[in-house]
Amino acid sequence: MSEGDPFPRAEAMADAGAVPVVPPREGLSTRMRHIALMLSVPVVMVGGAVIYYVADLRYLTTDNAYVRQDKISVSPQVTGTAVSVDVRENQQVKPGDVLFRIDPEPFRIALAQANAAVAAAQVRVIGMQTELQATGADIEGARQGVAFYQAEYERQSALMARGFATRARLQQAEHDLNDARNKLADMVSAQGKAEAALASAPVAPGQNPAVLAALAQRQRAELDLARTVVRAPIAGKVSQTSRLLPGAYEFSGVPALTIVANEDNWVEANYKETDLAKMRLGQKATLSFDAYPDMQLTGHVVSIGAGTGSEFSLLPAQNASGNWVKVTQRVPVRIAIDQKPTRELIAGLSTHVVVDTGR
Repeated sequence: MSEGDPFPRAEAMADAGAVPVVPPREGLSTRMRHIALMLSVPVVMVGGAVIYYVADLRYLTTDNAYVRQDKISVSPQVTGTAVSVDVRENQQVKPGDVLFRIDPEPFRIALAQANAAVAAAQVRVIGMQTELQATGADIEGARQGVAFYQAEYERQSALMARGFATRARLQQAEHDLNDARNKLADMVSAQGKAEAALASAPVAPGQNPAVLAALAQRQRAELDLARTVVRAPIAGKVSQTSRLLPGAYEFSGVPALTIVANEDNWVEANYKETDLAKMRLGQKATLSFDAYPDMQLTGHVVSIGAGTGSEFSLLPAQNASGNWVKVTQRVPVRIAIDQKPTRELIAGLSTHVVVDTGR
């Protein structure tokens, strides 16, 4: 045996006449541990699969979800040249803030013309009122003339009956009476027309229709002039201002820019139609965002879409019986966000949604 060797070799022990030491065989407990370890691996895998399957039954998950925000396309209500743009891209605005201005000069001219039309209508009404007063005086004179010729006709008739007048004088008196009556009738008719022209309708008592029409024209001109200043209808962030430049000719009804109401956010999650059987309104949801991995928000189901995405597409699929292939449809589900996000949400961000069905 060499120095430092703690265990004597068998040859040395045999030379020394000692009995050799045989190492003990592996015990039964160690073998059982190895067998248990080998069996535990498939048990763990099966258990994990069962747990995953049970969790999948309770939670409905989709990556086909996006942040949505209200968007308003702002267009001028009058047609004209843009003379100034008062906002820039991604600028936050409040309701009533000026976005851009249309050249007001043509509309100022239109307002001046409308004012002139109102004045002309008022002058015409004053003239008709004067004519009506004059017609009243003429009618009174015509009535006196009728009374005079009526008396003259009766006098000539009496003289004719006694033989003191000729038939020619009687016929002249009758002619003068008829002429006076015709003049009176014409004047009464003219008075009626003048009164009708000055009359007011029940919808606007005391107002002449011609003056009302001119006033309406002036109000329209004033409204058009006011609309040359385009203001923000809602609060939000301005977008797509690149298509709006000073000097560009803007058409009424054609969008010039967009305002995104970034204070009101929700998530539109497109779930498979096979998931809808377990989905109910009010169910809690967990939201995570690809853009902000460290932010997770809670929400709840607000509404389930009235139709699938393909149903509301621009060109819905019309499959014939010969080439029909069944495709699992997606239904948009609106998820309200219950927490205030710590980061600014942007419309269109990809979202991971997990809805807890509680089952």
